[in-house]
Amino acid sequence: MPTATAAVPTEPRSSFPHAASRALHHPRRVLPGFLLCCMVTALAYGGASLEAGLFGKAWIEALVLAILIGTAIRTAWTPHARWLPGIDFSAHLLLEVAVVLLGASVSAATILAVGPAMLGAVVVVVTLVIPASFLIGRALGLPKRMAMLVACGNSICGNSAIAAVAPVIDADSDDVAAAIAFTAVLGVVVVLGLPLLGYAIGLTGLQYGALSGLTVYAVPQVIAAAAPFGATAIKIGTLVKLVRVLMLGPVCVVLAMLAPRLREVDEGARDGDGVRAKPARPPLHRLVPWFIVGFIALAGARSFGLIPEALLAPIATAATLLTAISMAALGLGVDVRTVAKAGGPVTAAVVLSLVTLGAVALAAIFSVGL
Repeated sequence: MPTATAAVPTEPRSSFPHAASRALHHPRRVLPGFLLCCMVTALAYGGASLEAGLFGKAWIEALVLAILIGTAIRTAWTPHARWLPGIDFSAHLLLEVAVVLLGASVSAATILAVGPAMLGAVVVVVTLVIPASFLIGRALGLPKRMAMLVACGNSICGNSAIAAVAPVIDADSDDVAAAIAFTAVLGVVVVLGLPLLGYAIGLTGLQYGALSGLTVYAVPQVIAAAAPFGATAIKIGTLVKLVRVLMLGPVCVVLAMLAPRLREVDEGARDGDGVRAKPARPPLHRLVPWFIVGFIALAGARSFGLIPEALLAPIATAATLLTAISMAALGLGVDVRTVAKAGGPVTAAVVLSLVTLGAVALAAIFSVGL
């Protein structure tokens, strides 16, 4: 078998108009790889359904199964060039569209329902934990972009944050897959172990709900983790979690401004005289990526009641489905040996980052007097 390489190109991502234009003008080029990603996604959802039937719930989500199945296929088979346009389309453009749709899950009413003190706590936790987790990753030898993926995944919303941040900082498919795989495993551990921690330190339903919202990755996982503490914990946990998701927009804007420095350090960019080159100033569309503008716009539309209630569930379903297809595409572009090689440091970074997140979250909860 030929030496494995990433199937998905890793050059800087294109803006929406150019990427969409290429897809519309060359549908036959995109179709094979896109259909392959859809097939992998269908297998992932089938696997999740099988889990639910056997164990009562899907312990490994379809999003994670998609990337695992895609990676398994990529390990056994190197896709021909004809598959690559569709895989690239699915991994990049569809993922960005999914991020836009995620904005419909956040509204001003959600933010106000949490209260100013808890809202401030969410901002403080995310603001402190991202740089702390980034430094942990760097101390463990992770490249800067990989460290940032892990930091954002743990601090905001797991898979969705990693997927949203990846195109902003031009992260490689291998890095994205590794970060998602390891944070996904730890996400399941958190759901199972967090209630034990809550009981051990005597948290009330309100306190525990806030803790689950501040630490657990996905909204369904928050509900699962908060359920042992009752309806109050589920409600506050979900609200805090949705506000935490809202931090994705500002974080991506800041990272877009820092992205040239991340590329410069990771790639060792130098000029013709061997002197390290200064990072180029990013153009305006890179400072504020189109999909972050779309995310904020959709959140605003939700806040002003411009999105009918009947459309919210279908939008959420579409966002999840597009993300799953993108995860399948990322898996199909992964060199599994690279992921395995990064396993130890990435696992350590995720664990230590998660411990840091839990400690900061508890401090914030007690400081606001919940």
